Amino acid sequence: MDLQHHVARAVTPYAEASAPPGLAWVVARGGEVAVGAHGTYGPDDPTPVRPDTPFRLSSVTKPVVAAAALSLLDDGTLTLDAPVERWLPELAHRRVLRDPAGPLDDTVPAARPLTVADVLELRLGIGLDFTGPFPGPVLSALAEAGLQAGPPAPQVNPDPDTWMRAVGAVPLSYQPGERWLYHTGSEVLGVLIARAAGAPLPQVLADRVLEPLGMASTGFGAPADVAGRLGPHWLPYDGGPLRPYDPADGQWSRPPAFPNAGDGLVSTVEDLAAFGRMLRAGGLAADGTRVLSREVLAEATRPRVARIDEDGRSGWGLGFGVATADHSDGRRAGSYGWDGGTGSTLWIDPVTDVVAVMLTNQMWASPEPTAVFEAFWRAAWA
Repeated sequence: MDLQHHVARAVTPYAEASAPPGLAWVVARGGEVAVGAHGTYGPDDPTPVRPDTPFRLSSVTKPVVAAAALSLLDDGTLTLDAPVERWLPELAHRRVLRDPAGPLDDTVPAARPLTVADVLELRLGIGLDFTGPFPGPVLSALAEAGLQAGPPAPQVNPDPDTWMRAVGAVPLSYQPGERWLYHTGSEVLGVLIARAAGAPLPQVLADRVLEPLGMASTGFGAPADVAGRLGPHWLPYDGGPLRPYDPADGQWSRPPAFPNAGDGLVSTVEDLAAFGRMLRAGGLAADGTRVLSREVLAEATRPRVARIDEDGRSGWGLGFGVATADHSDGRRAGSYGWDGGTGSTLWIDPVTDVVAVMLTNQMWASPEPTAVFEAFWRAAWA
């Protein structure tokens, strides 16, 4: 059975059962490429999903935007050991909670300044602690200040300067470099990229990553000529019908005030496959344009944080998750990429020469991937 039929046979039964209603995928293995889509925009919309259908990426945004930061490392605009207060004065002279679960006014001075590496590695001292308790005093304070908390909601956050002032007004939960904490560092990274490059994040990302790769359907909010193809997004409900999460003309249908580098992009499997192939080719676009250097990619896709999960199989590089051991679904140690809670995945396996992308229009019900993703990964790496 060829790759195309193998992947389709693995994932289409889930769309036929509306779990999710619609999905699209690209798997490139060596010189063989499988591209497909199945299902519809949802229970009330029979529009068929296609490979050029845009989806909400949520956290698959993280590695795409991180590539813009890697480009700034390549040209020397950023260096990993540079204190970020040069561009983010809001993060100068940090205070740190004496107890991560304690009161906000019980703090000690930060042992050192925050660096660019701390932000890319998600070790800047603010973020989601997967070991709990959730949300903790710092994230609670940010939510009370009006910053987005919980599932992605692109239209909630204020403009980047206002957002940074709110982040600068709270202490760190941990000392710089001490602990890997999820998500907030990626949001900070977006502001850092924009200020270091001297241009809004959407422009920097387009100039350095999207346009060289021909990713015309990717943006913070659906680009104007793409918005008409953006369908609704759905929440699963045990024992009942799907519930709406975001309508077609909802929060991702227009540019936000805060381009969220953690979860704000819209894209297609075709665009993300171009991104994945560039990474697999050592930073070269299909036309030979160099987007990133091999050296910076090698640094970004090694596990600088050795362990970020309970089973010890996943680490973190510079904006990328990295498999530190073989996974039961077939992904090998050394694979890198990330997943998104809106139902998205992008992984590159240099061992088996596989780029695998799948996007769906249904949220995950928990941090654990839904069954269709396990089936997809096994088919992609079989």
